[in-house]
Amino acid sequence: MLSIIVSAENPENALPFNLPTIQSNYNTDGTVAQSAIKTYLINSKGEIDFPVLGKIKLAGLTHNEAHDKLVALVSDYIKNPGVNLLILNFKVSVLGEVNRPGSIPVKGERITLLEALSLAGDLTIYGKRNNILVIREQNGEKTYQSVDITNSSFINSPFYYLSQNDVIVVHPNKTKINGAAVGPNSSIILSSISLLLTLLILLKK
Repeated sequence: MLSIIVSAENPENALPFNLPTIQSNYNTDGTVAQSAIKTYLINSKGEIDFPVLGKIKLAGLTHNEAHDKLVALVSDYIKNPGVNLLILNFKVSVLGEVNRPGSIPVKGERITLLEALSLAGDLTIYGKRNNILVIREQNGEKTYQSVDITNSSFINSPFYYLSQNDVIVVHPNKTKINGAAVGPNSSIILSSISLLLTLLILLKK
């Protein structure tokens, strides 16, 4: 979901490129406190329907690339236009062996994998740092990439900077897996030992 506001030296020239406000917040005295600009939702084809320009494909572009594309298109109609582009619903999800799993809203233009893990409270002592799964959807298809954050070369990976709706999964290490396997069976083992001891005592009597 994007907020796009076009400006120009002559504000009237930019009016056709800006959607009208859809609601307003009011002060107690009835004056307008803040106007809400209608947003653009990128559809399944990766496009938005922009005033005057029509369908524009923005999916797959970085913030700067999308901004430059809009400026170039609007420049055919307005001299030296300004374009204020904001991503309103940029979020990623962090799951698995982290202290605060869940969805993380991103306020800036981008976020790194390390920053997302930090916002999720860092890995628990059971998290595997050399095998973190990043699930990303590109052109309608999901990709799965294992990332080793202990290897300094991963900063050159396309998964160092996260994309909209990326899902990060931190796998448990062997200690956690073995502990989980023993846990459910411990009561059965103890019960079996207790039964055997009871039978031995009865047999001796």
